[in-house]
Amino acid sequence: MRPDPKNRKFVSSLIEEKILEVKSSIADKDLANLFENCFPNTLDTTIDFKNDNEPDTFVITGDINAMWLRDSTAQIFPYLQFANEDLHLKEMIKGVLNRQRKSILLDPYANAFLKETSDKSEWQNDLTEMKPGVHERKWELDSLCYHIRLIYNFWKITGDATCFDSEWQQTGILIIKTFSEQQRKNNAGPYKFGRITAWSTDTVPGNGYGNPIEPVGLIASIFRPSDDAAIYPFLVPSNYFAVISLKQMAEIFERIYKNYDAVVQCKTLAYEIENALLKYSVSDHLSFGKIFAYEVDGFGNKLFMDDANVPSLLSLPYLGCCEADDPVYLNTRKFILSGSNPYFFKGKAAEGTGSPHTLKNNIWHIGIIMRALTTIDEEEIIRCLYYLETTTVGAGFMHESFDKDDANVFTRSWFAWANSLFGELILKLYNERPEILNKKLVDNSI
Repeated sequence: MRPDPKNRKFVSSLIEEKILEVKSSIADKDLANLFENCFPNTLDTTIDFKNDNEPDTFVITGDINAMWLRDSTAQIFPYLQFANEDLHLKEMIKGVLNRQRKSILLDPYANAFLKETSDKSEWQNDLTEMKPGVHERKWELDSLCYHIRLIYNFWKITGDATCFDSEWQQTGILIIKTFSEQQRKNNAGPYKFGRITAWSTDTVPGNGYGNPIEPVGLIASIFRPSDDAAIYPFLVPSNYFAVISLKQMAEIFERIYKNYDAVVQCKTLAYEIENALLKYSVSDHLSFGKIFAYEVDGFGNKLFMDDANVPSLLSLPYLGCCEADDPVYLNTRKFILSGSNPYFFKGKAAEGTGSPHTLKNNIWHIGIIMRALTTIDEEEIIRCLYYLETTTVGAGFMHESFDKDDANVFTRSWFAWANSLFGELILKLYNERPEILNKKLVDNSI
């Protein structure tokens, strides 16, 4: 079900070899075919790569012709491990980094960008400071964190520091500035957002600044990684992600730039957020003991839920924010995968986390994949693989979400983030637990 070879946007002979290698090790043929379709989907369908004066790669999400900082990082991330063996692939990834850097310098508060500044966005009339080249200006803390995740891991894997030029140093300093502004210690900061819409989660209360918060050191994220407005602006998983990102930036500023002022700023900010998280993010749940809240406001109010979009509470070990056996995380995980989480759904087709973005009773493939990526339980992994295989309903690719009782009812058939993440899961199992891929997939749910 892949595009004809002549119509593929980007081709890596190494990736093609790896697909055949991994596919041959998967006992379940439908799962093997699903991997063959999904893993290269970003390369096949979403890449616009050119290399004139420097590599430049524009990555669409799939069925939306715009580049999200978050999605583009997640789409490209599984290919990083092969960058040293394929220089063409490596240059393409550098092109993503270059494009992301320029986008952040254009507007650090924007979440999605257009290919050309002359292109028009459907959201150009939003009530915020829209600039040419910006597709959407929803401030999502995780957007900047995802760029740091990609560039830091690219550097660590390849040893190539050429992407850290003077322009990236400006980018890193701008990220610190933006994080600090959104701690909102002295004022609400420069960002506000509104949209004329009947969809409540697509606009922002509080005259565009969000619901009230008490400045406690956390960073406000007016929107979630689902692109939905937050209820309490201190989004806990994104703040944990920011701590990791700031520590990675501190290492970059220290080792590459010798900019010790920036190192101190990164470490001080990370320490402040970390301490605030210890105080405000954990609370006693009536049924599950101490767990992480999804959102807080600094006044003591907490929202108990989880959303399938990453960063989520479920994804914290995947992002390196905590250990998978952390007691609070394990309690939180039990909560997330239970009926006490208002966005966990269980039906005839499958069970898994969803999102307010797709309303009630829709399970996200990303949520099922992340569940498998964050457990060592073999039966749980096999159950997730079974759900992933059986709920694509012959389409050959992951979807955004599907109805819990009828997987033929789904949203977004071309959603490259989910396809890449599925490929990442299969590669992880192939490298670390190949015996699981040799097993028959069954619904072993209780």
